[in-house]
Amino acid sequence: MRRVGVFICHCGTNIAAGIDVGQVVEAAKEMPGVVFATEYKYMCSEPGQEMVKEAIREQGLDRVVIAACTPRMHEATFRKTLADAGMNPYLLEVANIREQVAWVHTDKEGATQKATDLVKMAVAKVTKNEPLYTSTIPINKRALVIGGGIAGLQAALDIADAGHKVVIVEKEATIGGKMAMLDKTFPTLDCSA
Repeated sequence: MRRVGVFICHCGTNIAAGIDVGQVVEAAKEMPGVVFATEYKYMCSEPGQEMVKEAIREQGLDRVVIAACTPRMHEATFRKTLADAGMNPYLLEVANIREQVAWVHTDKEGATQKATDLVKMAVAKVTKNEPLYTSTIPINKRALVIGGGIAGLQAALDIADAGHKVVIVEKEATIGGKMAMLDKTFPTLDCSA
């Protein structure tokens, strides 16, 4: 059985003004797999992150749901928080209840229900998450430029100037492409060859 922790942020008054956060916390406590649910004024702050780490250790959490602002803003913050607590950072789901609920609804009761639904969906999803691991792949710092026309030659020169080896492949017997066929170039009238 998964041990999910749900952390709901007030975001100052951004979320708390449009949603009954306490009601969402109480609803979260009844969701399958949830063993801990709480709220905090600023979950992304240092004390908020410490609260998450402490709950992971004390409650034996193996999954975390953060209901706060957009994942685009703080998902990396909370992934690092989980990693600092010794947990796989990919066992996290972020429910966006600020932009998707509090900021767009005027009916507090309806907004609270929608926030509860978003948290419920995040809890259901996080219970299905599997641990992921980052890996590194060695790269060969060489480039292949296809085409020995003026654009290919310029790309090859730029890459070589950056300190990388370059291989140019050209299907014709000579390089220069269409440029080599011209007599003079504009605006200087230099010889194109």
